[in-house]
Formats: sequence, C-alpha cells, structure tokens
Amino acid sequence: MIDARGLSKRYGDLAAVDDVSFSIGKGEIVGFLGPNGAGKTTTMRMITGFLPPTDGTAVVAGHDIFDDPIAARGAIGYLPETPPLYPEMTVTSYLDFVARIKGVARKQRRDSVDRAMERTDLTGVNRQVIGTLSKGFRQRVGLAQAIVHDPPVLILDEPTAGLDPLQIREIRALIAELTAPGAAQNTVILSTHIMAEVDAICRRVILINRGRKVVDAPLEELTADGTTLEEIFARHTSRDAADLEPDEPAEEAAS
Repeated sequence: MIDARGLSKRYGDLAAVDDVSFSIGKGEIVGFLGPNGAGKTTTMRMITGFLPPTDGTAVVAGHDIFDDPIAARGAIGYLPETPPLYPEMTVTSYLDFVARIKGVARKQRRDSVDRAMERTDLTGVNRQVIGTLSKGFRQRVGLAQAIVHDPPVLILDEPTAGLDPLQIREIRALIAELTAPGAAQNTVILSTHIMAEVDAICRRVILINRGRKVVDAPLEELTADGTTLEEIFARHTSRDAADLEPDEPAEEAAS
C-alpha cells in the first residue's frame, strides 16, 4: 500500500531525509520512530504530497505521488500533529466540508460523515461547536476528518500528544480497531515519541536518525531477546550511532 523509494529532501547542504526506502502492506500498522529533527515529519509530508522530494518517489495504493498525485492524495488520510480544525464549525458541518473537498460524492456524503463520526465516537457531540470540545474530542474530530473519505492509508503524526491517560487509551483502541481483521484494514503509519504506544498497537518499527533509516523490523523480532523498545531507540540514536560513516552499518554501533 505504501512504497517509499529513495526519498530524500535537501535544504542546501542539509539533508533532512537521506535515501529512505520502505514498503508497508495492507493492514500493517507501523511505528515510525526517531528523535526530534530526525526527518519523520518531513518523510510523512513527502508521502502525503504536502512536500515535494528532492530525490526519490513514493507509490501509495498503486499511485505514484508524481505521476498521479491527485489519486495518491485521495488514498491517504492524514492527521498532522496539530489537527486542521475550524473551531467555529460544528462537528457535522466540518466533516461534511472535509468530505466535499476530498471528493466524496454528494449522495454518499451523509453516510460517509455519519460513519466517520460513529467510528470515532463523535455521534453524541455531532452538533457541538468544535471550539467548545475537550482536547480529546478535538483529536477525535481530527481523526474523523482523516477517515471520512474512507482512505486505505492513514498517516498519523503524534495522534495522542497532550491527551490524558484515558483519552490516550481510547485513541489507541480506535487506531487498533481500524486495522483489525475483518474491518476495512487500513494501512497505518504512526509517528510517536511514546514507546508504550508502539508496544501497544504496532507490529513493526521503522526508526530513522539524522534523516536515514537505521531500523526496519517486526517489533516481536526486535524485542525477542528481552531488549526493550526504549533500549533499541537509545542504541540507534545515540551519538555513536549518529556519527557513523555513511557506509558503516548502524548495527555495528550496538556491538
């Protein structure tokens, strides 16, 4: 569903993302990790079409982001760290607006909005003005706008940032539900700094450091020897790992 091919983004001499490649299949939920400034958000923005790559490309649900950008964007539901909400609109009117700009047919729009609200447990506040909602409910509205057009791919950037423990648990359960067998089985990239979140709902980890991919493996395989995800993160983002020469494998820094 997602095939990133040599994605790079340079700003002058600075390589924010350097030759990042990975493939993610249908129904996979992948934790996308890295320290601040590692290039996570830049990579996600290139995949979603918000930012053009300097080199490389990505194919989303069979659509190349350069050759067929409209179809590629239409296959993605994107929740940035700060949800793109209009606080003066009601939940229903906002989701209807988003459904229209995302190309949902008029005859299907009401059902699409109702289904998105039901999946994100917003039906009880559907007529409420977004600006009056709690942060947890606003985050739900952000997630609802990402799924209102029923995309096969979801890219979520820090979806539980700033939420209380109960809200975090609810959002995690919702994300897990979106990829559950028998459901629509969305493909999900989840960017987060919360290792427990990855442990709870992800089955695979991609970790980047200084714009380069340093880990791409099933979570179960990474932690099979009892190593925690926090330890793996520290090992591959330490100063020693970050200072490796370009042709030196990151794994050697851990030995």
